[in-house]
Amino acid sequence: MKLLSPNPRAAHQSGITFVDVLMATAIITVMSLGVVGSLTYGFFVMQMARENQRATQVMLEKVETLRLYNWEQVNSNGFIPSTFTDVYDPQAPQGRQGVTYTGSLTIGDFTNATSAGVSTPPTYSTNMRQVTLTVNWYTRNINRSRSLTTYIARDGMQNYVY
Repeated sequence: MKLLSPNPRAAHQSGITFVDVLMATAIITVMSLGVVGSLTYGFFVMQMARENQRATQVMLEKVETLRLYNWEQVNSNGFIPSTFTDVYDPQAPQGRQGVTYTGSLTIGDFTNATSAGVSTPPTYSTNMRQVTLTVNWYTRNINRSRSLTTYIARDGMQNYVY
């Protein structure tokens, strides 16, 4: 016994056309690429935040070390190295230590009026030094840099260390 549908064309028209499948696939593809792109961007932003934080830690370590030197050590040529290199994870195996931070450190004085940005040197110019610290690193072939300027005084923290 053969069953006949009340409308013989209804079974033929109820299917999904090839154009509908293509459009749905295109929409899903565009949405998937958007999600993957968003995740990639989010991971990149987190990587940049970690590297910026590490650069700040490197600068803080160098400056805190400088603050413990006495006045003669700060003023002696060559005692404080002017360049340095630091890696992200020094405990990791060679070649897998992550980002390499390179830096420069300059110690200036106020005896030259132009270094202080004023027309005449201040009265404390012989008792103070300006330290400029710059850290550079590369992220995905982008040159990144952070800089810090601070001061060291003759009667600074080292007089309190026993």
